[in-house]
Amino acid sequence: MANVSIKFNGKEFLLSCEDGQEEHLQELLIQINQKFNNLKNDLGNLGENKLLLITAVKVMDEYYETKKKVDQKKIEIKDLSDKFRELKTLIYDYRDQKENEIKALNEKHSSLKNEIEINQKNYEKLIDDAANEISSFVEKASLEKLS
Repeated sequence: MANVSIKFNGKEFLLSCEDGQEEHLQELLIQINQKFNNLKNDLGNLGENKLLLITAVKVMDEYYETKKKVDQKKIEIKDLSDKFRELKTLIYDYRDQKENEIKALNEKHSSLKNEIEINQKNYEKLIDDAANEISSFVEKASLEKLS
C-alpha cells in the first residue's frame, strides 16, 4: 500500500491507496477540494461538516446523473446493435435472394441456349431434308423430261 499526503480545507491528511494509484487519488482529491472550496465561496462558512455533506451530495448527484447518461447510452447502443443485426440479416437475405435469382437466370439462359442449339440442328436438318427433296424432285423432273 502506498501513502499519499494531501491538503484539504487547510489541513494535512495522510491517505493510503493501492500501489500505482497515488496520482489517481491526488486527482480525485483535487476535484473534491475544488468542489468544497466552490461551495464554501458560494454558501459561506456553514461549518465544515455541513459543507462536507453538501459536497458529498453534489458529488453523488453528479455520479448518478453520469450513471443515468451511461445507462441511457447503453440502451441506445443496444438499440443500434439490434438494428444493425436486423439490417445485417436483411442484407444477407437480400444477397441470398439475388444469388437465387441469378442462379435461376443462369439456368434459364443455359436452357434457352440448349433450346437454340437444338432448334439450329433441327433447322439445319430441315434445310438438308428440303435440299435433298428438291434435288430428288429436280432429278425426277429431269429424268421425266428426258424420257
